[in-house]
Amino acid sequence: MQRFDPPICGYEAAIHQATHQQGNLWLEHSNINWSQLQSGFSCALHMHQPTVPAGPDGAFISHLQYMAEHPGEGDNHNAEPFAQCYRRLADLLPQLIAEGCNPRMMLDYSGNLLWGVGQMGRSDISAALNFLATDALMQRHIEWLGTFWSHAVAPSTPIPDLHLQISAWQHQFFDLFGADALARVKGFSLPEMHLPNHPDTLYALIEALLESGYRWLLVQEHSVEQPDGTALTGGQKYGPNRLVARNSQGEELSITALIKTQGSDTKLVGQMQPYYEALSLGRQSFGQQQLPSLVAQIADGENGGVMMNEFPAAFEQANRRQRDDSPNTAAINGSEYLEWVEASGLEPADYPAIQAVGQARLFEQLGDARGADAVSAAITAVKAGDSHFAMEGASWTNSI
Repeated sequence: MQRFDPPICGYEAAIHQATHQQGNLWLEHSNINWSQLQSGFSCALHMHQPTVPAGPDGAFISHLQYMAEHPGEGDNHNAEPFAQCYRRLADLLPQLIAEGCNPRMMLDYSGNLLWGVGQMGRSDISAALNFLATDALMQRHIEWLGTFWSHAVAPSTPIPDLHLQISAWQHQFFDLFGADALARVKGFSLPEMHLPNHPDTLYALIEALLESGYRWLLVQEHSVEQPDGTALTGGQKYGPNRLVARNSQGEELSITALIKTQGSDTKLVGQMQPYYEALSLGRQSFGQQQLPSLVAQIADGENGGVMMNEFPAAFEQANRRQRDDSPNTAAINGSEYLEWVEASGLEPADYPAIQAVGQARLFEQLGDARGADAVSAAITAVKAGDSHFAMEGASWTNSI
């Protein structure tokens, strides 16, 4: 068996050049009538297959290959349905566009999966992904989101590895699809939507994202709070926010955040709930501007019967209904929306400030104290009064 090592380093200069281009990358391709738009819906599909040491002599292979080679184990009979889920948008989108629809979709593929598709020789999937990443027409309809290469969970990942995970995925994407495609990857999706709330871990994560050229992050509404510790307002969930990270030394960084509403249920995207929710929303005030409300949602793109079987028809139905009956509601990708927001006169500094959930209680306990030891003592004190309080991370070693 030929070993196929993932391309996870070595092109740092070229990747930095590609990811730090200034200016709009999406708005010039947009064909949305923004003047009449009242609301939008933004959907993302998360795709992942782990890398496993199950090849000859313990060689690493994609778990998708293992499933295909062992169909009698567990749910491994789903190997081919999963494989079709990874490629089917390359068929669905051109069909809808030919019908006069204006579909959008954001894609979050782990580095494991991007590598594994090539490793196992699935040229049909590779060709479909290349089409979705590089075709000129698809640049209007598909947005790729960055993520960690190996589906690492951020709060329990050693801090130096955060940047390495981000860089490894960018290398993988660059190797497959080129610099121009990577330059368009400006949003980031955390595996499992797991946002770290430890001040030093969150700060390191946002610092790594900004240094890697990312402009925004998708976060789950229950993983963030307002600076006073209260939940986000109803309107706040449907527009841009500014996620602020303050580390144990008092230093601050921020990145734009779009909010994934509700819980983790694949049926929300599988049945295109964001479209139907967006129909009930209108514009809302952000400072002196009136912005279309945006319903953002992400779900596993292959797991479960709804995604495997019901999603294609639901996706087609929602886009056809939008074309025929809903001119004031549109499918929008995240970067497309944010570039329009900034073109309308708002800057990221104008967005409402939010922070990771639990930080208001921590900072209240911390007071004016600074330093990692002071933060650790404050966490211990809060936990002593509330056994349900959770805050983890900030390890610089492999021992969490």
